[in-house]
Amino acid sequence: MRALLLFRLDLSGASPLEGSIHPVDPREPIIRATDLGVNRGDGVFETAVVRGGRPQALEAHLTRFERSAALMELPAPRRELWRTAVLRAAAAASTPGLLEEGEIASIKFVMTRGDEYDAAGPTGWVLGFAGSDPSAVRMSGIRVVVLDRGYRHDVMQTSPWLLQGAKSLAYAVNQAALREAARRGADDVVFVTGDGFVLEGPRSTLIARIGGELVTPPAELGVLPGTTQADAFAGITDVPTRIGVLLRDDLERADALWLCSSTRGAVPVRQLDGAERLIDHALTARMNAVLDARED
Repeated sequence: MRALLLFRLDLSGASPLEGSIHPVDPREPIIRATDLGVNRGDGVFETAVVRGGRPQALEAHLTRFERSAALMELPAPRRELWRTAVLRAAAAASTPGLLEEGEIASIKFVMTRGDEYDAAGPTGWVLGFAGSDPSAVRMSGIRVVVLDRGYRHDVMQTSPWLLQGAKSLAYAVNQAALREAARRGADDVVFVTGDGFVLEGPRSTLIARIGGELVTPPAELGVLPGTTQADAFAGITDVPTRIGVLLRDDLERADALWLCSSTRGAVPVRQLDGAERLIDHALTARMNAVLDARED
C-alpha cells in the first residue's frame, strides 16, 4: 500500500462544510499521541474502492459508518461532511499519473473519540491510498483456514459491550488471526463461534453456495453487514440468494465459497483447511463485473 493524499477534518460542527476539510501532506502527523484511536482503538472506519474517479457504494459505507459510531456511542457523523471529503479524495486519487501500473486507489475514512485528555471532540481524517489490483487473486483464489472467534453465536444479545458488528479501529485480534493463517500456510481466515456458527473473515464477508443458493451469515450473529456482499447479491438476479445461519459443516458441503471486501471484490476460496475447493470462475467473474460497475 502507498499513501496518496490526506485530508484532516474539523468535526467540531462550528466550521462550514468546505472550511472543515483541510488538505495535509500524508507524510505529516495529524494525530496526537494521546488520541484514543491510537491508545485504545476507540474509533470507527470505512474503506471504499475508487473506480472511474468515484468511491463505490459510498452511501452504503456512510450508513455503516453511522451504524458503527452508534454502536460505539460516538457522536453521529456529519454525513454530508464525510461524503464531500470522500468524494474530493477519490477525485484527487484519480489524478492521471498518480497511480502506478497494477495499482488501484481506495479511500479510508476514520473517526476516533478524540484526545484522551482534551475534550475537544472527535478526530477525523480521510486517506487516499494505492493498493494492488485484485484481478490476479480473483482468478487464482485464496487459501483459507477456519478459526474459533472465541464466543457464542448470541454474543450481540448477551454481551453488547463487546461491540461485535461495529467496524472499529481495534483490529489487533483480526491481525493476529491473519498471522495465524500465515503460520498455517494460508492467506485468510473464516471465523466461527465457539458453538459452531459461521461468521466472517477478519476483513471480509463470507458467501457460500449451497444447493444452488448463495448464502451469507446474518448481522445478528455479530458480523459486519457486508456492503460488497449486498451489492453482489443485488446484481446476480438469476441465482437465489439468502441471508441465513450457516454452521461449520455447511462450509464443507458448500460447492463454492467467496470472501468479499471493498478493495478486492469477490475472491474465491480455492483451499479450506488444506482441502482443495473448486472455483466457479464464471460466477466469480459475473460477481466482480457487477461490483466493478457499481456507483454511489
